[in-house]
Amino acid sequence: MSTRTEITIASEVGLHARPAGAFVKRANGYDSHVTVSHGDRSADASSLLQVLKLEAGKGATVVIEADGPDEEEAVAGLVELLESFE
Repeated sequence: MSTRTEITIASEVGLHARPAGAFVKRANGYDSHVTVSHGDRSADASSLLQVLKLEAGKGATVVIEADGPDEEEAVAGLVELLESFE
């Protein structure tokens, strides 16, 4: 079983540059495997290059999904991080 949620990107720069780097760093801190999706693209949240290739700009809806021992904490922490860039 996994934990999943949708969030709309509010940051002016979207999920690019500094926000993407912080997102990947935070995702790597969890034991769960985390993926992030936008449209028909999906990325391993531990890969900066994959996250940047999502091209999730301001107003984009992304899905964060985690599977593992701390999946709920991972999803909640990543949502909180993205909301902090508003």
